[in-house]
Amino acid sequence: MSRLHIVHRTTFEYVRTVTASYNEVRMRPATLPGQVVLEASVQATPSTYSSEYRDYWGSSVTAFEMLGAHDRLEVVAESRVEVSAPVRSSSPTGWSTLRSPEVQDRMSEYLAVTPTTEPARDLVQLARSAAGDLEPADAAIAVATAVRELMEYVPGVTGVHTRAAEAWAARKGVCQDLAHLVAGALRRLGIPTRYVSGYLHPQTSTAQIGEPVTGESHAWVEYWCGEWVGFDPTNLISVAEHHVMVGRGREYPDVTPIRGVYAGGGRSTQEVEVTMIQEA
Repeated sequence: MSRLHIVHRTTFEYVRTVTASYNEVRMRPATLPGQVVLEASVQATPSTYSSEYRDYWGSSVTAFEMLGAHDRLEVVAESRVEVSAPVRSSSPTGWSTLRSPEVQDRMSEYLAVTPTTEPARDLVQLARSAAGDLEPADAAIAVATAVRELMEYVPGVTGVHTRAAEAWAARKGVCQDLAHLVAGALRRLGIPTRYVSGYLHPQTSTAQIGEPVTGESHAWVEYWCGEWVGFDPTNLISVAEHHVMVGRGREYPDVTPIRGVYAGGGRSTQEVEVTMIQEA
């Protein structure tokens, strides 16, 4: 088990004065089996009003507005979370169960391929070849591995609106693209898959307990084979005590960390900084 202290700071600078802004933030980690939120807060400066609610996908949302003139906006999400490696079932579900009408109906939202996750034809062929005669749990790992082996991780080469097919055509992308690609490929095989957003502590770091390190806002997938199993296709590792889950959905737009609109201001620049401290 690990206890992680996370500070996620997002700053917007506007070319001209903004007269009003309305925003939604999804940066508060969730409490779930294997993950306990000890404390969490989201603060926006400036802000005249804020409220909290849970959205359709189960994510905690902080909504806030600023109705006064401002040329800078800062959002700081801070949390302390205890995370432990999940205990997995020794007998995952087979293809016959995944193809049953009951599962197809219950998991329909995580079996449907969206425009963002729609896989190219050759990616579908790759997924089928990688899955071969494997059972679903093993097939999911094989597909994720096959995708990652053909994708180069290149920061900044894609954006938040990049579709999986576009990243696949370039064979370059980031964690968001890899999660979209794997989700689309697994759904085409009939394996329910959801997109997950959160944080990843750099496991390979030499940082000591209590030492601040630059963390990552990260994305991975969870596939269902009788239970939800998390897998990180970027690093080809199972999701464990260095991953902190914030939101789940079909794709990135369902769990966008921050979105909003503003009046005036002209163009804006954004800076994001994630600091993580392993406290135990």
